[in-house]
Amino acid sequence: MKNQEVLSLLEDGVPARPDEIGIWPDLGDREIRAEFTPVALKALNRLMDKWQLTVREMCDLLGGLSESSWHSWQRSVPEAMTVDQLTRTSLLLGIFGALHVIHSGPLADEWIRLANSNRMFGRRTPLAVMIAGGIPTMVEVRALLDGRRSAW
Repeated sequence: MKNQEVLSLLEDGVPARPDEIGIWPDLGDREIRAEFTPVALKALNRLMDKWQLTVREMCDLLGGLSESSWHSWQRSVPEAMTVDQLTRTSLLLGIFGALHVIHSGPLADEWIRLANSNRMFGRRTPLAVMIAGGIPTMVEVRALLDGRRSAW
């Protein structure tokens, strides 16, 4: 590999400049969370369908939301999701996006239900690991997939 190619690979890993990111939303602000909530819930419903998640699995991925709350959300969008729920939603959508870059066809959506030999999963499914490990595990799964995606 030529030096220029190595430099270009390294540059891809450089954190984005502030002007590339924009302003991060203040999720501590209830009004901002209320603004994101309808879109987040719509995305979660689509994700639930694509990944063929049960209500219980979705509730567990959202940090232990009760099934009755989920069903209530389907009838009437909640005023504002919590910071935790929006963070989990963002991570799950990032995982979904990365999977669709890495894998073509049905495997992109089936991947979370397949036992995985990566040490991180210990032959368990990514879904089971993310439910058990919460946000820290979702961050690790996202980082793993983003790393694989950048190799493409």
